[in-house]
Amino acid sequence: QTIFRVLYRDLLQTKIFGLRKKISDKQEKMDLSTFSAKIKALCAFLIISVLCLVASASLMFFFTPPSDFFAYMSDPLNHRILLGFWLGFGLFFILDITFIQENFCIYMCPYCRIQSVLYDNDTLMALYNYKRGGAVYDAKGIKYSLAPKKQDINNECTNCSACVRVCPTHIDIRKGMQLECINCLECVDACASVMGKLGKPSLVVWKSSASLDNNGKVQFVRFRTIGYVVVLALVFVLLLFMGTTKESMLLDISRTAELYEARANHIVENHYIMIFNNTDSKDHEMYFEIYNTKGGNIAQSLQILQPKAPFKVKAGDKVKKIVTLRTRESLQAGHYDIIIHAFAVDEKERVFAERKTNFVYPPSDKIRD
Repeated sequence: QTIFRVLYRDLLQTKIFGLRKKISDKQEKMDLSTFSAKIKALCAFLIISVLCLVASASLMFFFTPPSDFFAYMSDPLNHRILLGFWLGFGLFFILDITFIQENFCIYMCPYCRIQSVLYDNDTLMALYNYKRGGAVYDAKGIKYSLAPKKQDINNECTNCSACVRVCPTHIDIRKGMQLECINCLECVDACASVMGKLGKPSLVVWKSSASLDNNGKVQFVRFRTIGYVVVLALVFVLLLFMGTTKESMLLDISRTAELYEARANHIVENHYIMIFNNTDSKDHEMYFEIYNTKGGNIAQSLQILQPKAPFKVKAGDKVKKIVTLRTRESLQAGHYDIIIHAFAVDEKERVFAERKTNFVYPPSDKIRD
């Protein structure tokens, strides 16, 4: 959200097309009264729209590999669901960045609600140093009628409002911690620029409220942070454990529309679509075997009709195969559970995957002699 808003507002609208006078004033409204300005605004919108669609596509890559995504999008009418998700997310991103803007951060983003629970008086945040600058708001959040300098000549805040104008969520950091603050720290830079001309450090600092009140150092080690570290460590250990159980190959099995095909002499064939996904870091020759479940003997009664030989699957790639299993002898009618054990021929013990499926054998009246 923040990065895309910076790209759109600061880079495109301000730096490139000049629709805004300066980056330091986020409150400024664009003047679109001229035809030239409208054309520039349209160009900025089209550029950010393309970037949003790229971001949406990268989101889809979590579920569909890039090579498959572009192949499917070359034939979009046959992949309407993927197309719908891609365009749906893309249109939402465009709406969010160009129309909703920072209102998303203020009203919709859960981050500020989470931080209000996790923060305490020792949490680092962007804070106005009221001890140096002087109070701008009272304890109830009501702004004083007098500027800090007029309250006390020793107060350093010049009331230039640079920190207010630069805020993308339109808050006054001098009022204290607010839910709308996204910690972009633009107010820190703005104040540093102004106070630097006076030879003084920024009045908006990256500190905790406790250290600000006590003029001391930030207390990093405390019960809450220790608890967070413990929880994160447990999650990290869990992730490591789950990583050790990661399969070095994946196998997806689905049945074709035709459950079985009856041949002469009580021979029956079942057809499957199997996708072999090599998640290992190197290429492998892959094949599979048929096993029976406990108490069954169907595996000894089946043969692999196709594919006849192992096939190569590149690292990180997947191969779809039409698999045909045929009976060696007549069986009783019913569904027989079988296990497909797929493996890499060169590393059978390490690279393998097992999936359960079934073999259908029809009643005798549907089988030819």
